[in-house]
Amino acid sequence: MYRFLSFDTIAVFKPKFFTIFHTFHREQLTNDLIAGIVVGILALPLSIAFAIASGVSPEKGLFTAIIAGFLISFLGGSRVQIGGPTGAFIVIVYGIVQQYGVDGLTVATVMAGLMLIAMGFARLGQVIKFIPYPLIVGFTTGIALIIFSSQIKDFFGLEMGTVPSDFLEKWGAYTTHFHSLNVYALILGLGTIFISLLFGKFTNKIPGSLVAILVSTFVAQYLQWPVETIGSRFGEIPSGFPVPSLPTVDWQMIKDLFQPAFTIALLGGIESLLSAVVADGMIGKTHRSNMELVAQGVANVVTPFFGGIPATGAIARTATNVKNGGRTPVAGLVHALTLLLIVLFFGHLAVLIPLSCLAGILVLIAYNMSEWRSFRRIVQGGGSDTVVLVVTFLLTVLLDLTIAIEVGMVLAAFLFMTRMAQLSHVDLVQDLQLRETESESVIHPMDLSNFTIPKGIEVFEISGPMFFGAAYKFQEEIKHLETSPFILILRMRYVPMIDATGLRAIEDVHREVSPRGTKLVLSGVQPPVLEELRKSRLLFKIGKGNVLPDFGQALNRAIRILEAADEDENETAFQEEMSASFSDDSSKT
Repeated sequence: MYRFLSFDTIAVFKPKFFTIFHTFHREQLTNDLIAGIVVGILALPLSIAFAIASGVSPEKGLFTAIIAGFLISFLGGSRVQIGGPTGAFIVIVYGIVQQYGVDGLTVATVMAGLMLIAMGFARLGQVIKFIPYPLIVGFTTGIALIIFSSQIKDFFGLEMGTVPSDFLEKWGAYTTHFHSLNVYALILGLGTIFISLLFGKFTNKIPGSLVAILVSTFVAQYLQWPVETIGSRFGEIPSGFPVPSLPTVDWQMIKDLFQPAFTIALLGGIESLLSAVVADGMIGKTHRSNMELVAQGVANVVTPFFGGIPATGAIARTATNVKNGGRTPVAGLVHALTLLLIVLFFGHLAVLIPLSCLAGILVLIAYNMSEWRSFRRIVQGGGSDTVVLVVTFLLTVLLDLTIAIEVGMVLAAFLFMTRMAQLSHVDLVQDLQLRETESESVIHPMDLSNFTIPKGIEVFEISGPMFFGAAYKFQEEIKHLETSPFILILRMRYVPMIDATGLRAIEDVHREVSPRGTKLVLSGVQPPVLEELRKSRLLFKIGKGNVLPDFGQALNRAIRILEAADEDENETAFQEEMSASFSDDSSKT
């Protein structure tokens, strides 16, 4: 209880907003207000685009950016993080909506939020950063390709019904309907990309995508181009704040949605912490990763009840916030309030935005998140990283994002264990030549340049981590001993860690050789390994005196045991001889 309420715990789980609240000053407040307004305007088209691409109505993206964005900035562990819907969730959200409907999405998002809160309180903020980079690049590039593929219909203005969800079927349908291309939609889509890229070269103060939307919408309305708009497909956007509602849920749905929910939680955790790390580098500060996870979790628990979709930290919007002077969570709060005011007073104008314009923005987003340069670099490097990358990418595109992450994680772990096992060696040493300087005992100084192993002593050198993937090598090598030595020394100076399987392997060897009269001696045991030996009680089975810090002391110990054994043997032989002599004298008498 004391530990839970300790100062360290309170500091770790204290939102940045409350930490820096007393340091606000007028100049910084002004900068935060400006940055928040700019990011809020930028979030308008992105939130709508992400919602439509996810298979839900536009206002759900807006309400997500407002509610989740406010909570993430208010409770988060980063000074400048901007939260809301992102492209990473499009694939998984679209699949959930297609299979389980909006109620299923609500349940999955709440479950993911609870998982994120649990991850934060379990202090997994640092651990989640250890997700293999090839795995992240693999599913990120796969998501980017799927986002790009999902926008072909609107970008080219194709006249077709519902787009198939399967990747190959989707492109087959595009090929079949490509003759229905709408030139006006294509012009608006290409124009959106061109304006966004061109405007970004001149200034970062005003989002290029917003300018592109304003220009495209004006052109389409003024020239009366026959293109599909948000209003023609989805109708009016509500201008009021949503009323909270509860989904229809049953136990079977919860069980079915556990894996998708875990995927949402994992994606949200990874993207939010990556965004926070990027922001730290831009402002020279550090974030509280565990508090950030808790904030992301709270946002994803609350938002779905107001019709929202999954949310996380958005790298592009966070970077825009920083570039426009945002340095405190106030900018994130202003961003949410700006969006709220836009929805309340100008939301009815959003229905005029052409869908091909939003498709152009998403095509640009897909390109930016594709990480094709990193993809190419990893593939050129070859090896197991390439296997993880390609498998994750293909599974994301062709099957399912959840399956891709699960298989990618297992595959990455398996390949890592294989490589670690290959680095582990167990060698029988006959005449040991030391090439490095070892620590030597002050009590037993020795010349460490050369050791000669006396008869009756066998030395095995173990190098590399001794975990379940490598322990079998040790056991197999020990079995190759033709005769049982009197002393068996295990040299472990290059063993940085040992797990339960490695401990069991040493215990099995000790149990096998002890009945044969063989003494087991360990040398060069590193502190982490020694601690594991102590906790498992194996240290006491072997004997504290038989676990030495360096090989010189271990060899001294083995020689003393040999000498003591010889003395015992000589004394026993002498006693037997004297006993036999006494018996002979007695018989003569």
